[in-house]
Amino acid sequence: MSSLDDALKAYKSVLGLEPSFVKEVKDQKIRVASFKLGASSIELFEPTDPTSTVAAFLAKRGEGMHHVALTVDDIQGALDAAQKAGAVAIDKEPRIGSERQLIAFLHPKSTRGTLVELCEE
Repeated sequence: MSSLDDALKAYKSVLGLEPSFVKEVKDQKIRVASFKLGASSIELFEPTDPTSTVAAFLAKRGEGMHHVALTVDDIQGALDAAQKAGAVAIDKEPRIGSERQLIAFLHPKSTRGTLVELCEE
């Protein structure tokens, strides 16, 4: 598994992208780099602890896409609606994400194999 620093070099040399930020999120046990692309962004993660969920994900699935983030106007309403429709919420209540916005994750079993993050700015 490569490091976040290796990935940053590749994104810069191959894609010409510079991160808008790189920081450690201690409560999630990760380092994160974010690249803004218009109204969208790409985030790269590196686990800082072998017990983190990102470390477990990488051990199981290898490098690649971790999740898709969707911006919603009302995260609690979107989370409630998703659960009412049968989705399994990983986060039963919204929490603070790496960019200080409210986030909540839906289990990949609910979304055809893709981990989905709901975000309210």
